[in-house]
Amino acid sequence: GGDGWAYDIGYGGLDHVIATNNDVNILVLDTEVYSNTGGQASKSSQTGQVARFAASGKEQRKKDLGLMCMSYGYVYVASVAIGANKNHYLKVLQEAEAYDGPSVIICYSPCINHGINMTHSINEEKLAVECGYWPLYKYNPLLKKEGKNPFVFDSKEPNGKFQEFLMSEVRYNTLAKQFPDQAKILFAKAEKDMQERYKYYKKLAALTFDDFIE
Repeated sequence: GGDGWAYDIGYGGLDHVIATNNDVNILVLDTEVYSNTGGQASKSSQTGQVARFAASGKEQRKKDLGLMCMSYGYVYVASVAIGANKNHYLKVLQEAEAYDGPSVIICYSPCINHGINMTHSINEEKLAVECGYWPLYKYNPLLKKEGKNPFVFDSKEPNGKFQEFLMSEVRYNTLAKQFPDQAKILFAKAEKDMQERYKYYKKLAALTFDDFIE
């Protein structure tokens, strides 16, 4: 399903399904906007993103669906981007399929509403991961049985080109053209949000199994 369903109108259903602890595999194609109904902003939209109902840029940070799913402790959760790391994506699919329980894979999915050349969408995913815009991780509850940290953070240190990445897409550079002062504020906030998330995930990945059970 898409992010409009998983993050917004269908989140209650998704939450109910994973809470049953049944063996259900869910793939979320995250475009960060309601792609099939006109490009409206959603809870998946990032800070500073221009969309319908957010013409001057979305002010709230993106909902962390993966972290919410991880809070159950028995749900396999992963964030992937095929263009950035195909091997990571394939490994996640294999682990999710093998896991006897609910799994949620959130896949970064560039779309026409991003205002990019879609023939270069694979490279766009790579750039998004390299600058820290999109995280790569996996949370495998089976690792706890081995006395290991179930959370593995697969992203490298952001390359410092976060705002350069934003300006390469129409959904962001439109804000800079129409509301330059607002864009400066929101883009700085978006980068700070990314840095906070990166540091949090990095600390989470550094925990030991004992830290999880204390």
